[in-house]
Amino acid sequence: MNTLVDTARGTKTPPVPTPSTRRRGGRLRGPRMALYALLIAGALEALVPVLWILSGSLQSAEQLYKGTDPIPHPFEWGNFATAWNEGGFSQYLPNSLLYTAASVLGILVIASMAGYALARIEFPGRGAVVGAILVIMIIPLPASFIAQYKLLITLGLANTRIGYILVLIAGGLPISILIMRGFFASQPKELEEAAAIDGASLLGTFWRIILPLARPGLVAVAVIQAMGVWNEYLMGLVLFNDSSLMPVQRGLTNFVSAESPQQQILLAASLIAVLPIVVFYAIAQRHIISGLSAGALK
Repeated sequence: MNTLVDTARGTKTPPVPTPSTRRRGGRLRGPRMALYALLIAGALEALVPVLWILSGSLQSAEQLYKGTDPIPHPFEWGNFATAWNEGGFSQYLPNSLLYTAASVLGILVIASMAGYALARIEFPGRGAVVGAILVIMIIPLPASFIAQYKLLITLGLANTRIGYILVLIAGGLPISILIMRGFFASQPKELEEAAAIDGASLLGTFWRIILPLARPGLVAVAVIQAMGVWNEYLMGLVLFNDSSLMPVQRGLTNFVSAESPQQQILLAASLIAVLPIVVFYAIAQRHIISGLSAGALK
């Protein structure tokens, strides 16, 4: 009777859940809660070391070594001033900014053009080129240090900023080319065909139409390579004889000493060193997933 009245009034009675639907909802709710718990545990695992570094950087040496209170009291803000002055960050930080900007720019230009050529241009040996790139990625980077150093000496670029930047570009190109190749291969060919009908050249189509559409892939490559270049230290240690040319990671080694440990200063220096790349990642992180899913995972 109630159903007939509701139908006459034009209203819909919500369906009564049956035992089967309740069971299905229970099955879905359990895995979902387990997934949420796993994600929360992963977030805490990544967050706890960061909070520990932040806490330790604001403590005195005595409080840090006791390890009894994670909350600093009082806050030792002078640790950051000491780290900046004694670590030479006023010199190393601009070096890393220059190396990162120049290297990432060079990688983006070369990788985008090479990736587009491998994705769209049919030429003999294209598969062999892709295979060679994969082989290069398998070789550990330190294994090529001697060959790179000898080549830079031959070219007269050892102990120079340009030589270091060229090595960084060469190291970041293989994975970047593959990411951009996958991204361009996922784009519809109709855009290029329409541009060709309008009389656009291949290079003009690439710069004016295809490259602007590849912004998510470019941002993903920029973030990945910027993080790698910013944290690079081994090649700088091999290549540079002049300490004034070293990247920002060199400043951290000034506080690593078994004779006079300064762990609280080292933690403050670590925060100074990582802050610029964290800010860059926070600005560009929303493009990373879309760029990788549209490119590298295709």
